[in-house]
Amino acid sequence: MAVTAGGSVSQAHGVDSEIGQLRTVLMHRPGVELERITPRHSDRSLFASLPWVSKARQEHDLLSEALRDQGVHVLYLTELLQDCLEYQAARDDAVRMAVADASLGEDLRGQLREHLENLGPEQLAEVLIAGLTPAELKIGRGVVFELLDRHDFVLEPLPNLIFTRDSSFWIGDRIAVASLASARRRRETDLATIIYQHHPRFAGSKWLYWSDLEDLDGGDVLLLAPGVVAIGIGQRTAPAGAERLARRLFETGLAHTVLAVPIGQHGAAGHLDTLCAVLDVDAVLMHTALAYTLTARIISPRTEGMRMSKPQPFLEAAAQAMGVERLHVIDSGVDPGWGQPGRRDDGSNVLAIGCGVAVSHERNSETNARLEAAGARVIRVPSSELGSVRGGPRCMTCPISREPARQPAETTPGPDAKVWVRLASQSPAMAEMSVPESRHGSQPGSAEPSPVLAPTAGAPSDRDESALAAASPRD
Repeated sequence: MAVTAGGSVSQAHGVDSEIGQLRTVLMHRPGVELERITPRHSDRSLFASLPWVSKARQEHDLLSEALRDQGVHVLYLTELLQDCLEYQAARDDAVRMAVADASLGEDLRGQLREHLENLGPEQLAEVLIAGLTPAELKIGRGVVFELLDRHDFVLEPLPNLIFTRDSSFWIGDRIAVASLASARRRRETDLATIIYQHHPRFAGSKWLYWSDLEDLDGGDVLLLAPGVVAIGIGQRTAPAGAERLARRLFETGLAHTVLAVPIGQHGAAGHLDTLCAVLDVDAVLMHTALAYTLTARIISPRTEGMRMSKPQPFLEAAAQAMGVERLHVIDSGVDPGWGQPGRRDDGSNVLAIGCGVAVSHERNSETNARLEAAGARVIRVPSSELGSVRGGPRCMTCPISREPARQPAETTPGPDAKVWVRLASQSPAMAEMSVPESRHGSQPGSAEPSPVLAPTAGAPSDRDESALAAASPRD
């Protein structure tokens, strides 16, 4: 797959932005793994309350249907996993990963391995997702098995698998499997690894990041524009993970600028994608108070290692890297509670399926109204059960392919270009936000596009740092 000088994708698999027309997406329909979560196990789930599972399935089906109505091809994780498990190499990897938990002990590990090896592809896929109880392991015996409580699991279920954006993502033509900070979620990335390594659909795909590296969560990665990537850094994504991803992006030519964005995450707080959504080449959805206070540090390549700027306002840094005069901010109208109980602050976690078209939970009535007042088209999906978690349609979808994003200069010609942004300029829901004493980037169309590895024109004076040390990434 070829990647252009702007980092754009030219073939089937790949994503260069948040706003290119969405073509293919990976999702997981909630199943038995959610039914197994009781109040005793509620700490294992990202849901604020125990969901009504059948209703959650219906809502997820409606989300999938809404995407298909827009021409999006929906792939289901379970079906891809079942396909993979027809192959012995994939089965071997799946079983090896499933029994790797040291808490199993030698005897129970062997018994679990034997049980899994005797299952067919569909049954094995179900157990890998839904988990295994002591009662279901008929051959279970020995010290560890006998000490298990009847409410325990031999193999833990994966109730958070529905959030497919967390465990993997694509940048350009490369797969990145996340390294999730929560040990209980590591098996989600194991399943993603099996699918991407063994499914014929992804044969020959190149890799950007692996699950055994430093903590990096897919929900903290935003593709602001072709060649420009923002990484939220906090409880779920470590500075070392951001450093590793930035280095890989520069080495592969998929980015010329990376923004490191510290976010105040506490407890069950969300990701960068719950705070900011990209809706057009120069428009984002954010709460205005956050938009004014969020900061970023620009990371750019140099001959040896990387350099990082001093902290500066996020909007300023993003606009400069994206090559636009300023970012228009649509106020989400939702105060970012960052994990405070009872706070519904996932309004910014919308899924853009094209420029100015967003899929949003219907319960986010204030955010949806502001988006429409700004001229955007909003596709509402029900969320009485799926909305009981901090997150939205973006968290539940992993784009595998999008059409290449337009460059800013490409959106200016013609009387119908960017109608929704022109309408937004007349609406109080849209704010053209300029940070005092900010340094704007080059005007759109005023210069030729920068090569991928060239820092954006007009970059701020960088504070040179010594080359950031890290182990050599894999080829």
